[in-house]
Amino acid sequence: MTNPSRFAEFRALHHAETPLFLPNAWDHASAAALVERGFPAIGTTSLGVAVAAGKPDGEGGTREETLRLGVGLARLPVPVSVDIEGGFAERPEDVARLGTELVRAGVAGVNLEDGRADGTLTATEHQVELIVALKEAAPTLFVNARTDTHWVGGEPSLDEAVRRIRAYRAAGADGVFVPGLQEPTAIGTLVAATDAPLNILYSPTGPTPAALAELGVRRISLGSLLFRAAVRSAVDLAWSVAHGSETSGSPTPLGSLPHVSDIPSYAQAQAMTEVFRER
Repeated sequence: MTNPSRFAEFRALHHAETPLFLPNAWDHASAAALVERGFPAIGTTSLGVAVAAGKPDGEGGTREETLRLGVGLARLPVPVSVDIEGGFAERPEDVARLGTELVRAGVAGVNLEDGRADGTLTATEHQVELIVALKEAAPTLFVNARTDTHWVGGEPSLDEAVRRIRAYRAAGADGVFVPGLQEPTAIGTLVAATDAPLNILYSPTGPTPAALAELGVRRISLGSLLFRAAVRSAVDLAWSVAHGSETSGSPTPLGSLPHVSDIPSYAQAQAMTEVFRER
């Protein structure tokens, strides 16, 4: 299927009767397994891609890994959206070049965030320039414009989130994304503030997918949750096979899932790259 048709299919999923539930893969195997299970579209997680490569997330060092993965995943029979962090560049023309490379491969969409590695938000005007450049160079790329008003350090501001998502929508963004926001009333405010499909990051401690749907959210993504849970499950299984259950002496059943409190946090997963940085 060509990119224009993938784009149309992906966009339609944001306007269907029920919200698009988008799981995030970190490699070919995880993406293929999710497709086989029946998910209609796949996203990627920048944390998973970075940590799997032994690099930190959010610092712009995984452009090649991200591009390589996106090109490979575009062969899947469903639309694929790639998390490109802040675009892996500051110049609009460089971010646009990445967009055109992904479009040529058949990728349907990208996530573009305004949070930076130092915990700040890039200037709204600069982020608008990046979105405009992306959409002009790759009009059949679904740009999900992410604002980190509730993700990076500092006091979360709902007014700032509204201001930014409106600016990004006016610049041509196809969807808007505010990770870290869990309060139902605030989510409802954002839904009412824009005509763009609102993406919310699912959290085990936040509203359920059904509750998010009732609020008007059009896309629910899992971010790095699957990657972090997979790492914990793999370690637990290896330890169980090696040492046996404390009570029975036999390995833990393969179907056992880690409790939410046992899944590594974003910061803990990010710290996994430190051993590579020290060498």
